[in-house]
Amino acid sequence: MKKNLIKILCSAFILALILPSCSRGLSESEAGAYEKIQRILLSMKSYQADGTVTYVSNKKSHTYNVKQQCRMTGEYRIEVTGPEAVSGNVTIFDGKIISQFNNRISGKISIGTTEAAERSEILFTSFVRNYLKSNEVSVSVANLDESTYTVFEAGISGEHPYLAAEKVWVNNTTLRPMKLVIYDPDGVERIIVSYDSFEYNVRLDDEIFKTE
Repeated sequence: MKKNLIKILCSAFILALILPSCSRGLSESEAGAYEKIQRILLSMKSYQADGTVTYVSNKKSHTYNVKQQCRMTGEYRIEVTGPEAVSGNVTIFDGKIISQFNNRISGKISIGTTEAAERSEILFTSFVRNYLKSNEVSVSVANLDESTYTVFEAGISGEHPYLAAEKVWVNNTTLRPMKLVIYDPDGVERIIVSYDSFEYNVRLDDEIFKTE
């Protein structure tokens, strides 16, 4: 009970600090959408999403269809659903160990795999954590495909040569993210996550984070 109260007070304190500074310059409707989205991010416990992830190198790009199931406490399950050649590849983090395997093939590929920023940063939970702790955040508004989006930008800590900052576009009507883009230090897009579906605070059973 005490821990929950502390968490609530901390979230309220963060909200009180962030809302006034980031909503300046927005219209009344834009500020209202921003505040709703901000509150969702602060209270988010989990999410489930289907979409695509595109990795962009200096020479070419690779796109994968994925299903992501993640908790804010760190556990995640990423399943590649396309293209066919890599469909069925699954990466699971149960809170302690990262395991990789193919659910169409008997047996695990590897257990105790080292975490890679190229993998963990494609998770929306990683963006939320970066956004709440980053000293370099900004909020703007963009109009795309006849819809209005609140655009959140945050820096990514560390000195990764290709992952320096990220942006998320959240639809002001549905309040769901449309895409997440990660940039290198030169501002070049390196990872693009596009969401076909997205559910906040979906109930995720412990079983989906187990490989047995």
